[in-house]
Amino acid sequence: MNFGFALQAQDGAARAGLLSTTHGQVETPTFMAVGTAGTVKAMTADSVRATGAKVVLGNTYHLMLRPTAERVARLGGLHEMMDWPGPILTDSGGFQIMSLAKLRKMDEQGVTFRSHLDGSAHHLSPERSTQIQHLLDATITMVLDECTPFPATHEQAAVSMRLSTRWAIRSRAAFIARPGYGQFGIVQGNVFEDLRSESAAALVEQDFEGYAIGGLAVGEGQAMMFAMLEVTAPLLPAQKPRYLMGVGTPDDLLGSIARGVDMFDCVMPTRAGRTARAFTSHGVFNLRNARFIDDARPLDATCACLCCARHSRAYLHHLFRAQEILGPMLLTTHNLTYYQSLMTQARMAILEKNYAIYCARTRAGWENAKHG
Repeated sequence: MNFGFALQAQDGAARAGLLSTTHGQVETPTFMAVGTAGTVKAMTADSVRATGAKVVLGNTYHLMLRPTAERVARLGGLHEMMDWPGPILTDSGGFQIMSLAKLRKMDEQGVTFRSHLDGSAHHLSPERSTQIQHLLDATITMVLDECTPFPATHEQAAVSMRLSTRWAIRSRAAFIARPGYGQFGIVQGNVFEDLRSESAAALVEQDFEGYAIGGLAVGEGQAMMFAMLEVTAPLLPAQKPRYLMGVGTPDDLLGSIARGVDMFDCVMPTRAGRTARAFTSHGVFNLRNARFIDDARPLDATCACLCCARHSRAYLHHLFRAQEILGPMLLTTHNLTYYQSLMTQARMAILEKNYAIYCARTRAGWENAKHG
């Protein structure tokens, strides 16, 4: 199967599409479960599949440290190793350039990290990042980029964006094209419209299979993030998928879909699941709160996941108070299921041309968090 994206419907800027890859098809909008080190935390592959997730993420930086990309390749690739035959997208290591700034040195050629595990040095260039993702057998390879922190001056953002553009061109040259596999460019430019436009134009010239919007949700706030999406999304090819990296809350997702985004990933639902926070149709609950100690209701009566079908809020409260590992497992299952449900319902609303009504109804439900 060739790699491709078919736009099936639009409601305003909101899009419903079908992404085709060698590892299967994905209906969009879609939320991708984050499996940084080859596993979605607290979840088996079967439990991830049960949430409705179609795509999982791996991370170049973390997997190159352990077990190493070469070892993953010898073990049959990331799909085989983690029991995930569906599509896998691998982050290039670009986010770690920002998040591990104290452990790296960067120049035109790439970045040298000091491992956060043992202090050993590892060099990551656009070519090496692309090679690692090939060894992992990533369905979707991301170019190496620098994620500029916020705030940054226009000059700082311009220097960073242009370096990312040069790296993207080198990443494209290093990518080994195969049927059903793709590589995404990453638009940078911080919160400056002219820089976002310059970045998008340069990347479109490279004819990537898809385009990501990076460098957002790093402290600029939702209003500015949405403003940058309104500038950037229309600059990208309509017949190729658009991926907003590292976003975000359910409200972020709905607002970003409304501005033309097709794909998302974020650690938020899994991290929240490990810290007793639940995303529900009634808003966000903290299951450690004493108000749940005798609450026999399911976490979310509208949800069909294992957590909601079989267990009460009181039981979840007990598990977290007793520090039992089942608590994070059940709540991660629910949160990922809830995110998938948001995507499924958003898609249906776009197909039916009532996306704005769907968003208004969903947001009204979140206002009931104190009473749900």
